Amino acid sequence: MTIAALLLAAGKSSRFGANKLLHPLHGTPIAMHAAQALKAACPDAIAIVSPGSPLQALLEQAGLRTIVSERAHEGMGESLKSGIAATPDAHGWLIALADMPFVQPATHASLIAALQEGAAIAAPSYQGQRGNPVGISSRFRAELLAVSGDAGARHILKNHAYEIRMVGVDDPGVLKDIDTPGDLPVHI
Repeated sequence: MTIAALLLAAGKSSRFGANKLLHPLHGTPIAMHAAQALKAACPDAIAIVSPGSPLQALLEQAGLRTIVSERAHEGMGESLKSGIAATPDAHGWLIALADMPFVQPATHASLIAALQEGAAIAAPSYQGQRGNPVGISSRFRAELLAVSGDAGARHILKNHAYEIRMVGVDDPGVLKDIDTPGDLPVHI
């Protein structure tokens, strides 16, 4: 069963004040941390970037295939649709966010395994809190291709909450994204 791992890396970083995905974290751009963890769990990981993004070359050097989302400026939904459309044979998708650099490879692998075992939707749970990334089966392909705006797959998770398989992980990174400079660790 083929699960496509998608790294959404086309955001505008409006709250950060600059391209947060290029900002160094322990000497490496934030997006690279997320990309390396995803690639460790899924060697064929794909990054979705905006047109002209300097991240494209960086992520390709890291070994990820990249897809340019021509309408990324319209929101995360457009980036997500670009990734779904580019992987029509996938049995499901692991949807990871490039502004979540602390997620561990084992978490990605656990979510992929849950989808391969038949979960309709898989989400990590750390100390009782649902986090990201999420895995979504191909059963939701049409709904994923219909998303718009900046909500991504949020409405699918809400409308099908009873179908989410929570995967317990020992990974606080599933709860930590970087939206503003204040979200960065103090010692970087």
